[in-house]
Amino acid sequence: MIKTAVIAHAAKSFGGGLPKLRSELKRRGIADPLWIEVPKSRYAPKQVKRALAKGTELIFVWGGDGTVQRCIDAAAGSDAALAILPAGTANLLATNLGIPRDIEQAVDIGLLGERRKLDVGRFNGEKFAVMAGAGFDASMIQQADGSLKERLGRVAYVWTGSQQLRAKPFKAKIEVDGAPWYTGAASCILVGNVGRLFGASKSSRMHARTTAASSWASSTPMASPTGCARWPVRPSVRRNARRSCRRRRRRESRSS
Repeated sequence: MIKTAVIAHAAKSFGGGLPKLRSELKRRGIADPLWIEVPKSRYAPKQVKRALAKGTELIFVWGGDGTVQRCIDAAAGSDAALAILPAGTANLLATNLGIPRDIEQAVDIGLLGERRKLDVGRFNGEKFAVMAGAGFDASMIQQADGSLKERLGRVAYVWTGSQQLRAKPFKAKIEVDGAPWYTGAASCILVGNVGRLFGASKSSRMHARTTAASSWASSTPMASPTGCARWPVRPSVRRNARRSCRRRRRRESRSS
């Protein structure tokens, strides 16, 4: 039997909650996993390292995107697999990976699903699998944390976002793969690793995959509140850059 651990954000819940998770694991022959509950996501990395030190091969992560990101940061580079149990508000990574908010199905995916290696980014020394941001987005997420999300759910992001619409833009200089990409004022900069974002319109779903060498960047010179409706204004998609470059050169050769 695979050595299994559960790291759970105790304040998060969905379905039948943690008791349901225990019963589902037991029904599948995992009666005594290493079970760790944390009161805040910031305590999760230490527990991930503790689980890895005990030789854990599969870690179920119960929580939202914050908990998942911290666990990924701690487990990256190890041989252990992470299985997401989406108990958060937006659950962006779980949504992009097709993991449903159903305990039984999520456990099945964790135990029997295909194992995939995911590309991750690094920002300020921390690894991420979804996205990292500065400016509008960072302030919105930070202020929506904690009790506000518990009371309002996803509406918390709308509320805190509305408070940032008149935030003063900052000077930004961005390079992508060593080449200048944007210089000027920006209210929001996002660097992402997935293609589907909560609340995104069809035009703002970047076509990136976590399982390939893919990423996208977006800067928003949001000088007025109406600028928010056009987000993202300036996207840049980087997917399998070398192959894309070769295909582009072939097309240019045929057209010349």
